Order: sequence, then structure tokens, then C-alpha cells
Amino acid sequence: MAKNHLGPIVSSAHLAEGPFPEVSEFEFAMILASHAFQRWMVRAMAAAGMADMSPLEVLVLHTVRHRERPKKLADICHVLNIEDTHTVNYAVKKLIRAGLAKDGRIGKEKTVEATPKGVDLCEQYRDIRERLLLNAVGELGIEPAQMSKLSALMRLMSGQYDQSARAATTY
Repeated sequence: MAKNHLGPIVSSAHLAEGPFPEVSEFEFAMILASHAFQRWMVRAMAAAGMADMSPLEVLVLHTVRHRERPKKLADICHVLNIEDTHTVNYAVKKLIRAGLAKDGRIGKEKTVEATPKGVDLCEQYRDIRERLLLNAVGELGIEPAQMSKLSALMRLMSGQYDQSARAATTY
């Protein structure tokens, strides 16, 4: 008896009808992964002791803490590939009000950096991430090289989406 092939798993079959339906499958996987990752960040941060942070605030805090150096708003936006600087600026202001970050200056440029409280929260998050996520991923048998290859592919596809977005703007 032949197996019934349903085709790629997608959220919008009409988008998968044309050439390269695997891109629709990739997009659906990104949708699921994106939402799961956002839920994870918020709940892991709550477990670390800071409830009610948005996914963007969590990302900004980790970016601000990165390499223990002050960051400019434009650099945070660039690293996170965010066009709407006002959303990042709002997240920074919330982190400052919570005592997790502080603002400063390098020359005329405003900067932001993690406070000791912010660094400690990032460490708590990292510990929870290791215990709950990394141990579970390790048990799946995923090879580190596979994960690196997947990450490279996703960054490459990100560039394709960015280029296509620029093209769509002039269409």
C-alpha cells in the first residue's frame, strides 16, 4: 500500500503552490520557532526573577550586556536587525527604569550598558537556559556542526528576505 504524500507542511498552501514550496515550509518553521523562542525568553526571564519583560526587552538586555561594553542605540538596532529604533529606545528606557541598564555617553553619542543587577539577571537566565534548554537539546543528539550549519542557513535566508524587502519597497 502506497503512503499518501501530503506535501510540505505549511501554514498557507496557496503560497506553496508555485516554485520552491520548501520555502513555504521553511517560513512556517520560522513562524513556529519565532513564537516558541519568544515564549521561552519571557518565561525563562520570569524564572530568573524578572517577570513581565517583553521578548524585545530580553533581547535588548542581552545585547546591551554583550562583551561588557556600552552600546549605542543604532548598534543595538543593527545587531538585532530592527528598523524601528523607537521600539528599541522604549525597551532601553524600561530596562533603565527597572535598574537593569544605565545610560551614558561616549563623546556626543548616547550609550547604554548593563548595571550589576542587569548582569546578575543575565547570569540567572543563562543558568536556567543551560539547565532547561541546553540539556534537553543535548539529549536530542543534535551535533554542534548541524546547529552551526542551520544557523548559517538562517542568517543567509535573513539576507534574502532583507534584499527581497528592499526590492518590494521599489516595486
